[in-house]
Amino acid sequence: MTRRAVGRVIAGFLLLAAVPAMAADSPAELISRFRLKNGEVRVVRDATLDRIAMDQARAMAARDNLSHDVLGPFSRRMAPARAGRAAENIAYGYESFEKTLGQWIDSSGHRKNLLLHNASRVGIASAKDASGKRTYWAMVIAGDYEPKPSKGKGKKDTEPLVAVKREAASKDRPKSKDCTIKVLSLCI
Repeated sequence: MTRRAVGRVIAGFLLLAAVPAMAADSPAELISRFRLKNGEVRVVRDATLDRIAMDQARAMAARDNLSHDVLGPFSRRMAPARAGRAAENIAYGYESFEKTLGQWIDSSGHRKNLLLHNASRVGIASAKDASGKRTYWAMVIAGDYEPKPSKGKGKKDTEPLVAVKREAASKDRPKSKDCTIKVLSLCI
């Protein structure tokens, strides 16, 4: 083998050795590690949720406005994800996802969203404002409908238990305690 070929082989091995380290630091992996430490299941990136998060981050950056409702109600924005339960965290300020995640972990409402029970998918995005000085972040986490406890004979019904948990209270959310089912913040 020539020196050049040996160098390529060594470079290839070094690159392969670095891949697991890079994957361990991905936003989904960081969220999963936090969830696992707190008794929840791991999450994986989801293209639909990534798009929803990116639309949200870009809209906040374009308007320079940190708001869950900058693109309309969360339930409407989440419809394409077909999730039984979902939550959203938003933030601005930090350049890195690691620091933003730390900020969310330190906030009880954001922490609750990160630990959404049985969530399996996540979308994460960031966008800079027009000046390029402020970074806006959006994270959407979602899970499927949970089975309703069976009433004998092995019948399994599927209904949503809780659809939306998020830090900011929605102005259009019903205040009634007469809800039998909540679907993406709608009382039925």
